[in-house]
Amino acid sequence: MVSNTCMEPNDRNEQRLNDLEIKASYLEDTLDQLDRIIIRQQEQIDLLIRELTHLRQQAPEPGTARNLRDELPPHY
Repeated sequence: MVSNTCMEPNDRNEQRLNDLEIKASYLEDTLDQLDRIIIRQQEQIDLLIRELTHLRQQAPEPGTARNLRDELPPHY
């Protein structure tokens, strides 16, 4: 009599193939999620670069004389 825990070589190969297909499916899903994250992060980086460029254009040139009275807090 053969034990239920002992599988035939074809059954083992079939189970291994099934396990690999499941793992591949999970990896594909994970890769898709990571792709979406990377795309979103790149969009955020692009937005931050545009905002930084805009702020740099608004900032006074280095070496320009500043009026310190303009920099006093409003309660003085």
